[in-house]
Amino acid sequence: MSLFQGLSFLTTVNDLKALPQEGLEVAFAGRSNAGKSSAINTLANHTRLAFVSKTPGRTQHINYFDFGNTRRLVDLPGYGYAAVPEAVRKHWQGLLGKYLETRPNLIGLVLIMDSRRPLTDLDRVMLDFFLPTGKPVHCVLTKSDKLNNQEKVLALRQVKDEFKNNPQITVQLFSSSKKQGVADVEKVVGSWFDDVMQQMAESDPMDGE
Repeated sequence: MSLFQGLSFLTTVNDLKALPQEGLEVAFAGRSNAGKSSAINTLANHTRLAFVSKTPGRTQHINYFDFGNTRRLVDLPGYGYAAVPEAVRKHWQGLLGKYLETRPNLIGLVLIMDSRRPLTDLDRVMLDFFLPTGKPVHCVLTKSDKLNNQEKVLALRQVKDEFKNNPQITVQLFSSSKKQGVADVEKVVGSWFDDVMQQMAESDPMDGE
């Protein structure tokens, strides 16, 4: 069974103090209405695993999903929706920023961006929080089915060119409705878990005894 096919809901939290203590985490972040929940559902081949709100910005909590073997997918609140009250928006930004900057369990970030409007100011803020950690980022450009072939090439090139000197960041196109790009996301995320688990095994002083 593929990595995302076994994904199941674990818990939801609204305070960093309530985060699970154990496990390795890959976080999914994205601007409200960028297609993050749809992408998670498509990857898991489950239509209602992640909540898809008809009101962008409604999902305010950090939702945890379990891959098994203490590997987790962390669905972060969508950001940037104008109708969200200022106090709520500030809470989210503080929560997201602190999580991305300081969470030791976090091994990589999947940044969901609408392929028609990638790299908004708020996307860059998320990257500013996370890139100093040195951990990998995979940019997933969703809704690519809404672009023609030339537009797909241009969108992918735009983001790749922006980060061409940063090997920390990789980029791909994705379409939830067409189920395109699923294998690519799975390969990247799976490699992050494999690499970290291998590093942990190699550094374990009990290993080999």
